[in-house]
Amino acid sequence: MLNVYLSGEIHTDWRERIIDGARDLDVRFNSPVTDHDASDDCGVAIMGAEDKKFWHDRKGAQLNAIRTRKGIEDADIVVVRFGDQYKQWNAAFDAGYAAALGKSLVVLHGPDHAHALKEVDAAALAVAEEPEQVVSILRYVLSGELPG
Repeated sequence: MLNVYLSGEIHTDWRERIIDGARDLDVRFNSPVTDHDASDDCGVAIMGAEDKKFWHDRKGAQLNAIRTRKGIEDADIVVVRFGDQYKQWNAAFDAGYAAALGKSLVVLHGPDHAHALKEVDAAALAVAEEPEQVVSILRYVLSGELPG
């Protein structure tokens, strides 16, 4: 069985496409909390309100880091998706953390991000443009089977 951590953008269905495509594979998926409001507000919801936005965000980031670190550390493969919107510093951080731990890193992004992410791509063992390519990577890793 492969443990796969799905990190990165939360505004499209890329995770569902990978999970659905890999339903016949021996893979267990994990990811950060993808409910944006819950992720932002988890710290203050659990540990109490903050007057300043900085401390509100800090509590949430630190609490989320516990989940993220555990997920990446337990993963055999880390997939990091960079979407078309937003500056995804957290995704870049997760990719760097996974690379520093020696995890098998798969980066997923469109061709428009190729130049901006060239260093991240260089640390990855695979760079894909579509979630279905990630499913094919997982299938190949588990069985040696090529698409088609």
